[in-house]
Amino acid sequence: MAIQSTNPMTGKVEKKFTELSSAETSSILASVADAFSTWKSTSFEHRADCLRNLAALLRERADHFAELMAAEMGKPLKSGRAEVLKSATVCDFYADNGAAMLASEPKIVDGMQCSVEYAPMGSVLAVMPWNYPVWQVLRIAVPTLMAGNTMLLKHAPNVPQCALAIEELFCESIFPENVFRTLIVGTEQVEDVLADDSVIGVCLTGSVRAGRAVAALAGAHLKRSVMELGGSDAFVVLADADLDKAAATGAESRCSNAGQACIAAKRFIVHNDVYDEFIGKLKERMESVPMGSPLDENTVMGPMASHQFRDNLLFQVESCLKAGGRIVLGGEVPDGEGAFYPPTIITDVPFESDAGRDEIFGPVALVFRADSEEQAMEMANDSAFGLGGSVWTRDEEKGLRLARQIEAGLVYVNGRVSSRPPLPFGGVKNSGYGRELSTYGIREFVNVKSVCIG
Repeated sequence: MAIQSTNPMTGKVEKKFTELSSAETSSILASVADAFSTWKSTSFEHRADCLRNLAALLRERADHFAELMAAEMGKPLKSGRAEVLKSATVCDFYADNGAAMLASEPKIVDGMQCSVEYAPMGSVLAVMPWNYPVWQVLRIAVPTLMAGNTMLLKHAPNVPQCALAIEELFCESIFPENVFRTLIVGTEQVEDVLADDSVIGVCLTGSVRAGRAVAALAGAHLKRSVMELGGSDAFVVLADADLDKAAATGAESRCSNAGQACIAAKRFIVHNDVYDEFIGKLKERMESVPMGSPLDENTVMGPMASHQFRDNLLFQVESCLKAGGRIVLGGEVPDGEGAFYPPTIITDVPFESDAGRDEIFGPVALVFRADSEEQAMEMANDSAFGLGGSVWTRDEEKGLRLARQIEAGLVYVNGRVSSRPPLPFGGVKNSGYGRELSTYGIREFVNVKSVCIG
């Protein structure tokens, strides 16, 4: 696969990159392993200082990174800046809390003085996607580095400039040399990297197909793995919901990042009593989303990340229509340049069809009808995915009870699903395993070691 920047507004290749040779990759692995030999012994205070310095640089370079994201994957400037600033907050969070999360825990066991220690282990490989090219890298790298490990990044092949800019950020920070390196390599080199003795695990965010392949490689080499894969999040609207708020949030979730988000609302499951009214409000909200050039400060939804991704979305929409779906809004590619696809609403897709079950990665909302709250819950859980979900009702106690029934890693009541540093993030079923962020995330790649005095 070519490693290159292709502008989704023009379809033109702006920059090409040559993959590292096996020898060059091995040299980087050795450098990162050497950096680990000293980084693992640094104090939490020093690591926290490094993270605070990195956060300051992120805030200073927000415009630069936003411009790179706009050029490589079509993210509007405003959204790009917000992503970078959010990435700075994860630095702040672990700088403030990381030491306490990894502190030695004294215990008395059978009269012995014991402790549970959290020790760094080596280099962690991150195989990352293009849709949030800064946030998804930093939310893995920051806790990994705070724990005393080192980091290797294999980014998506369509965002190489973002990948190298992140490495440059670390070079200009007060982090020691080689604690974070970017590997400009193809997927065929991932196994060689995982096979290296210095690499102790891999964290992947991507498709189910990619997750299965990389998890199999990790298992073959007895390396730890965390998989954050696809999602087909249920957005459950009950009869007593605040429909205006639900529609506004649903439209925002479905159209943000041109619908290219694992935790976007995708399956709208609406109680029959408010079905027609909700669709009307959702349509009103989605059709008013400003779509245009990512370089326009007024744009909310830019083009999709590539013309190929738009073609994939077109195929999925056609599958929905062949299954019996009906377009209520959108559904037609606009004239002009750019990999644009308009906000789209489709109803009447049979719930049990493949089209109704696949993850749709674009600004397309599938709306399903539920005759009761019980049926809505059954439909929410009748999915191969389990990443996020939400329940909409004015009865918060009921909402909490139903949220606890949804089989997913992150569920909101009357709110948009989003990842936040203090909360563990990850999924179940085909959405993966393991957790990022919070205390759970920083402990994924450490040796949980018991030490006792007999």
